[in-house]
Amino acid sequence: MAHKTSDILQRDLLARLPEATVVGIDIGSRSGKGVLLHNGRLHTAVVPTGFKTQQTAEAVLGRLLEEAELETCDLDYVVGTGYGRVSMQFSDVPHQVLTEISCHAMGAHALTPTARTIIDIGGQDSKAIKVDQRNGKVLEFVMNDKCAAGTGRFLEKAAQLLDLDLRDLGDAALGADAPSAISSQCVVFSESEVVSLRAKGERRENIAAGIHHATALRVRNLLNRIGLEPGIVFTGGVSNNVGMKKALEDLLKVTIESTPLDSTFAGALGAAVYAATFHGEDLSTTSMAL
Repeated sequence: MAHKTSDILQRDLLARLPEATVVGIDIGSRSGKGVLLHNGRLHTAVVPTGFKTQQTAEAVLGRLLEEAELETCDLDYVVGTGYGRVSMQFSDVPHQVLTEISCHAMGAHALTPTARTIIDIGGQDSKAIKVDQRNGKVLEFVMNDKCAAGTGRFLEKAAQLLDLDLRDLGDAALGADAPSAISSQCVVFSESEVVSLRAKGERRENIAAGIHHATALRVRNLLNRIGLEPGIVFTGGVSNNVGMKKALEDLLKVTIESTPLDSTFAGALGAAVYAATFHGEDLSTTSMAL
């Protein structure tokens, strides 16, 4: 999908961003996302993550180039990020890899100048990131990657237990009249609670709402460690889950910022912004490799 860059990027960042044809690729555990910046246009692409992450990256790049009607030789720089970044290689174009922490922070900053706190929930982990509002740099972050609770993987398993498609889990939660109490913070015991609640005849919508609340509690624990500041942006594969968004807003008593681009592309967008700055030699690559 193509957009005008001026409709997506915040004005101050756009004004200081070097002109370049660049790509950011974010390989997550479930999908590979890409953003291409070229001639005032922003192109996006997404493909399922395959067994070999390099092939996923190449598939993302291929779709972006096809949509923009470009060739690989037209690219000035590529930055890769996400859990699959380590194996990413492009022999015919300048490239490097950065952590998803840096790229999600920059991507959120690029989408809205008010971004100060990022909630990133992906398939395998969740993160709370504090962002410097002036430049999109990471000030502080904390990650949960040791336990499935508070991640997309937990929500996916919960949807299966409720005989729901993952895409319908959030909508089901919005239909709750009395969210179920999911007391355990451990995913294994939470799953047992879900099974028990179903056996007792609890409404599916109430269980779904309880699941989202339990996940939001895990995220709040992360946020408590870095401090919650206004200007909250929700990124990652779970950010399109309306039930999760509502659970976070209700629990944290905040409003999550709207963004002009699907925020699942925040990591790829941040990578593309870094690619442009690296090509323009405005930033040290060493200072960005967090």
